[in-house]
Amino acid sequence: MTSRAGTGLAVFLTLVGCVKPGPPEGPYAPGPVPGAEAVDGVIVGHRLMDAGEFELAQKAYTRAAVTQGMTADILAGLGSANLGLGRLATAERLLRKAIEKDQTSPEIWNNLGVVLVEKREYVEAEQVFRRAYALDDGQSDSIRDNLRLALAKSENSDYADVQEQDYKLVRRGSGDYLVRKIP
Repeated sequence: MTSRAGTGLAVFLTLVGCVKPGPPEGPYAPGPVPGAEAVDGVIVGHRLMDAGEFELAQKAYTRAAVTQGMTADILAGLGSANLGLGRLATAERLLRKAIEKDQTSPEIWNNLGVVLVEKREYVEAEQVFRRAYALDDGQSDSIRDNLRLALAKSENSDYADVQEQDYKLVRRGSGDYLVRKIP
């Protein structure tokens, strides 16, 4: 019986060694996985922007800038995150820097136009949206809608009757935003 017990114990210990422990359960997020590749910070930033998490998106873009440098895409992401946070002056500065690096991106021009509309600089916003629309070959409905809004605002700029209107920023595609009126 001793040899049977010894054999049973050996089989049991062998099987126990094959079982991998499951993920630890608890209130904390799991740690990094050894050997796994990190997700690109720009992609994380875009996803966080989609979720409306502008502060976290700003941090993701900043982390991406450490490894990739201040590319036009990262500057545009930072500018858009600041726009979502209501930091219009910072958003405008970052988006203008992004345009200096990439003057052919209709999304960056569109986002700059959105900032200018928010700042009530309708004439310049109209010019910026026209540039974005031309670069996009008229393919984007959101840029066309933003251009129409800027045109309507610049034509109807009556300084005597100041009406507060609420607008929200709606993401369309990667890095493309639309200004929509809140009902």
